Amino acid sequence: MYAIIGGSGLAKLSSLLHTRRLVLHSPYGEPSGALTFGLCAGREVVFLARHGYGHTIAPHEVNYRANVWALKEIGVTDVLAVATVGGVRSDLGPGTLVVPDQIIDYTHSRKSTFFEGAEARVTHIDFTQPYSAGLRRLLLDAAATVGEPVIDGGVYACTQGPRLETAAEIERIARDGGDLVGMTGMPEAALARETGLGYAALAVVVNHAAGRGDSKHEIRLEDLDGVMRQTVARAVRVLEQALQAAA
Repeated sequence: MYAIIGGSGLAKLSSLLHTRRLVLHSPYGEPSGALTFGLCAGREVVFLARHGYGHTIAPHEVNYRANVWALKEIGVTDVLAVATVGGVRSDLGPGTLVVPDQIIDYTHSRKSTFFEGAEARVTHIDFTQPYSAGLRRLLLDAAATVGEPVIDGGVYACTQGPRLETAAEIERIARDGGDLVGMTGMPEAALARETGLGYAALAVVVNHAAGRGDSKHEIRLEDLDGVMRQTVARAVRVLEQALQAAA
C-alpha cells in the first residue's frame, strides 16, 4: 500500500474517494493526525498531513517517528512525500517541481532514529542513496505522462526551522552543494529507511532562498501562498498519475 505525506499546502487530498479515518497511538507518541484511507486513481492509499490537518505543527515539532511507525504499522510499503522548499540553485525558481536525489541534514535535537535506548542494539543503515530509485522513477515518469516539467535530481538541504534561513546560511548551503532548502526532509527519510519503507519526495519550490533572486533582500511571506497553491495542485496531478501507474 502507498502512503502520501502532505506538507505545507497539502493538508488534504481532495481526490481521495470513499474515505475513512483511523487514529493510531504509537510507542513514540502521537502522529500528526489520523490516517485517512481512500481510493485515488483506483488504488487504495493512505494520506497523512505532516503538519496536522489544521497546519498547526511546526517542522521541528513534527513527531516523525510516530508518523513513520503508524504508516508501517498499517501495512504501508511505499511513501511519496510532498515538501515545499526554497530554491538555492538559480534555475530552481518559484513554481518548479523537483524530485531530489540527495540530502544534507542540518537539523538538531530531533528524535531521528528508532535504534536507541538502553536495550537497543547498535544498528546502522546504509543511506548512501536516501531516496528509493524505483519511486523516484515512478514520479518522473508520471510527470512526463501528464506533461508537468520536473527537475530530475537535486540536493535537499534540511534545516531546523521554523525560521527561514539567513542569506549567509544559504551561501553556506550552496557551497556545501545544496540545491533546495526545506525543513521536513529529515529525519523522515532516514526513519523510512530504518523501517524498510520505500521513500521518495516531490519538492515544490515556492520561493527563491534567502539572498537569491527576488529574495535578495527579504522573503515576502505573503507572496508565497499563491505560488504554493498553484504548484501543489500540479504536484497532486503527478502523484495521482504515479499511483495510477504503480505496479
